[in-house]
Amino acid sequence: MQWDMPGNDPWASFENLRRAFGAQNWDDRVRGHMSRSAMGLSPIALALAGADWALHIAAAPGKQKELAHYAMRLAGQRAIAGLKNESEVVDESVHETDSRFRAPEWSHWPYRMLKDHFTAVESWWQDAVQVDGMNRHHARMVDFFARQWLDALAPSNWIATNPEVLSRLKETHGKSLMQGWQYLMEDAMEAGKALSTEPAQDTLKPLEFVVGQDVAVTPGKVVFRNHLIELIHYAPLTAKVHPEPVLIVPSCIMKYYILDLSPHNSMVKYLLEQGHQVYMISWRNPNASDRHLAIEDYLSTGVLAAMQAVGEVGDARRIHAMGYCLGGTFLSIVAATLGRIERQKAEGHAPAFNAKQERLIPDHLPQLASCTLLAAQTDFSEPGELGVFIDEDQLATLRQKMNAKGYMSGKDMGGSFQFLSSRDLVWSRNMRRYLLGEAEASFDLMSWNADQTRLPADMHAEYLSAMFLDNALACGKYHFAGSAVALMDINVPLFVVATKRDHVAPWRSVYGIHLQTSTPVTFVLAAGGHNAGIVSEPGRPRRSYQISTEPRERHQSWTAPDDWAMRTPVTQGSWWEAMHAWLQQHSGEPKAPKKIKPEHQLCDAPGDYVRVRYAD
Repeated sequence: MQWDMPGNDPWASFENLRRAFGAQNWDDRVRGHMSRSAMGLSPIALALAGADWALHIAAAPGKQKELAHYAMRLAGQRAIAGLKNESEVVDESVHETDSRFRAPEWSHWPYRMLKDHFTAVESWWQDAVQVDGMNRHHARMVDFFARQWLDALAPSNWIATNPEVLSRLKETHGKSLMQGWQYLMEDAMEAGKALSTEPAQDTLKPLEFVVGQDVAVTPGKVVFRNHLIELIHYAPLTAKVHPEPVLIVPSCIMKYYILDLSPHNSMVKYLLEQGHQVYMISWRNPNASDRHLAIEDYLSTGVLAAMQAVGEVGDARRIHAMGYCLGGTFLSIVAATLGRIERQKAEGHAPAFNAKQERLIPDHLPQLASCTLLAAQTDFSEPGELGVFIDEDQLATLRQKMNAKGYMSGKDMGGSFQFLSSRDLVWSRNMRRYLLGEAEASFDLMSWNADQTRLPADMHAEYLSAMFLDNALACGKYHFAGSAVALMDINVPLFVVATKRDHVAPWRSVYGIHLQTSTPVTFVLAAGGHNAGIVSEPGRPRRSYQISTEPRERHQSWTAPDDWAMRTPVTQGSWWEAMHAWLQQHSGEPKAPKKIKPEHQLCDAPGDYVRVRYAD
C-alpha cells in the first residue's frame, strides 16, 4: 500500500493513517453511542462539570461546614413544624410561583410536611452547587442538572405523595388513573413507532389546528419564491395604508405562523387592521440536501432577497423590517451591513465588492425606515440556560450527529427546549396527563409548537460556534459581505422587545443592544415567555409591559437592566399598541394601497413551504 505523504510532514502522514483505517468513523461512532446514553448530550462535558464541582467542594471545608449547619437548621425547622402540626414555609417565593403545589390539598397534613421537606432540600441544593472557584460554565451546568433531578423527584410526581391525585382517584373511583394509564400506553406506542421506523411524510400525526384552515388564515398571496423562502403579501384591510410596508423575518427555527395564529391573536391581522402593509418570509423546511447552507445564505437568499422583492413587487422605496428570535439576529446583521455601505457611500468611498460579495448584496434594495427586534439576541455573552447545552465538546457531539443526517432535527430542538422548562413541559404535564387522567388542552400555540422544523447542519453549527461560543457579532468579529459586522453601523431607529420569562433569549441579554448601537432605541419588557409574551394581543388578560425610549444623545449615561426595570413604570395591556404607535410615528401619510400585479401572484397564502413536515 502506498501512503500519500507530502514532504516529510509526520502530521500529514498521521492524518492519512486515520483516514485509511477509518479512525474518524470509530471516533464518531463512539461519540454517537455515548451521546445517546446521555439523552443527546455529551457525557464528557457532564462528567467534567461534575468533577469540577466535586473537587472544589472537597477542597472547601468551610463551605462543607456551612452546608452542614444549613441542613441542621432546615431539619430543625421541619421537626418543629411537624410537632406543632403547622406548615412553616421555608421560601415564600417558591410557593407563590410553584404551580406544582397550588392545589388546596397541599395545605393539609401530612402533604404539607412532604412539600416543605422537599422545598427545604431544593433550597439546600441551590446553596450546595454554588462553590467558589468553579468554571462558570460548569457551575451553570451543575446547577441546571441538579434542578432537573430535583424536579423529577418532587412529591407531586408520585401517586402516593400527591394529595391532588389521591383525591381525584377517590372521586372518580379509580377511573382517572385508568384514563391516565391509557394515555401513557398511547404515548408509549407513538414513541415506539417513531423509534422503530421513520414514518413517511404523509403518515405524520395530523396537527390539531390545520395550517391554512384554522391557523395562518389571513388572506394573501405568495409573491416571490426561491430555494429558501416564500414571500407572502397580505391583502390590506383598510382603504388607506402607510407607504412603508412591514417585512417580517421570523425565525427559521419555527414555522412563521406563530405571528399569524388564529384570527383573534394574529399579529399580522392586527397590523393590517391598523393600516400597515405586511409581508412575511416563510422559510423552507430543509432536508439532507441542504446540509451546506450557511448563515450567509439565510442573510442573502433569505432576508436581502425578500427586501429586494418587496421593493420590486410593492414598489416600495422604504420599508419597516421586523425580526423575531433568530430572524431578529439575522435582521440586525443585515441592518448593520446596509448601514455600513450607506455610510461608505456618503463618505465618497463606495465599497469594493468581489463577485461573491456582489452576489450576496442585491441591487436596488429599498431603504430601511426602522428595525423591530422581537426576543432577538445580538449579544450572546449571557445566553441563559440555553448556554448549558453549548460548549466545545457538546458542539463536537452535535456536529457528529448533524453530519450523519445533514440537519438538526426538530425533535432534537424540541427536546432541548423542553429541558429548559421541564418543570412545566415535562413533569407537570405528565402528572396531569398520566396521574390525573386529564386530556391535554388543545389550542393554536400548542399545535404550532408540534409543527417542527429543521436547520441545515452547516448553518446551525456556524450559528452555535460563531454566536454562542465566540460571541462574534457583539465583538465585531462576525464577517458578512467582505467586512466585519459592527452593530454600531445600524443607522435606523430600533424597537426592541424582550419578555420577562424568556429562557431562549433572556431579557437582560437582549437589553445589551443599548451598548452596541448609537441609534435611538425604544425598549419594551413584556410579561410572558419567548412565545406567549410575543403573541400578546390587545384584550388578553394579565398582560403588561414596560417601555422607554433612549434617544442615544451624546454623553448619555448607561442604565443597567435591573435599574431600568425598577425605574420604568408598568403599563397594563398589550405592547402591540405601543408598537403600532411607534411604527406610525416613523411612517408616511396613509394613501391608497398599490395593487400587486397578477404576474407576481404565485399562489394563495399560506403558500407551499409552510406545509412541509418531516418525521425525525
